[in-house]
Amino acid sequence: MQKQTIEYTSPLDALVAVAKRLSIYESRQQLSSEDFFNQYSQGQLGDDAQFVEWANDYRHYLALRQDLEERLRDAA
Repeated sequence: MQKQTIEYTSPLDALVAVAKRLSIYESRQQLSSEDFFNQYSQGQLGDDAQFVEWANDYRHYLALRQDLEERLRDAA
């Protein structure tokens, strides 16, 4: 699997893109990303490449969301 690097013009654009990817995983697996990540973190799911990508996307989503929330708090 070849890694692809995508650069976004803003953290909000990145958040939207990651959220769209999470939505695809969720509809395929019929499971919310939060529930998936809890199960994955507890070792209840395998280390399938798709699960690893999903977990990484979810971690990225959480980091982006936290960054945006902090920026909004600072701007207020």
